[in-house]
Amino acid sequence: MMAHMSDCLFCRIASGELPSTIVAESELALAFRDAAPQAPVHVLVVPRAHVTSAHTVRDADAHLIGELVLLAQRVAVIEGIDAEDRGYRLVMNVGADANMSVPHLHLHVLGGRKLGWPPG
Repeated sequence: MMAHMSDCLFCRIASGELPSTIVAESELALAFRDAAPQAPVHVLVVPRAHVTSAHTVRDADAHLIGELVLLAQRVAVIEGIDAEDRGYRLVMNVGADANMSVPHLHLHVLGGRKLGWPPG
């Protein structure tokens, strides 16, 4: 795990170098609104430290996956989409074929409307 990469968009947002609309945060992660939302609620949850993707997570940084999910739960409560009859989707893309546009581990929190299947 690298602390920060100066050319990484999400590292720059997590460090406060670039502005974002923060929804929630923890010591290890930051949740902010997606610039191109795909649902009424579309929040990205990223670790503050740089990890390229879920595919590159190693034993030393595996705890970050749990941190992202716990922060996503807080986002769902804040956004009012946490009730079981409403719900939300958590999405983690890996690589270009999955449309991962920023090579920094991140979790999408999507909700606020009935989401179709398959996602797209």
